[in-house]
Amino acid sequence: MEAPQYVAARVQQALAEDGRTNELGIRVDVRGDQLFLRGQVSETEQRDRLGLVAHEAAPELHLHNEITIVGDVFDQGEDEHLD
Repeated sequence: MEAPQYVAARVQQALAEDGRTNELGIRVDVRGDQLFLRGQVSETEQRDRLGLVAHEAAPELHLHNEITIVGDVFDQGEDEHLD
């Protein structure tokens, strides 16, 4: 069985090099048969693509996509109102 750090490195490389993602800022953790993705992206579609590429790189692991979506309030076209 491949050492966890090697699996994590393989997934990290896939996320960085795959044309669908080209993502360097995602943390990849492997614990046993669990694969964790952590970090932040600006849109749900990117988060989903990262999960797909990670799963393709390590299909034997159970994926936990914990990437959060952060949006710029100004890009949403609305003002934020706090009451």
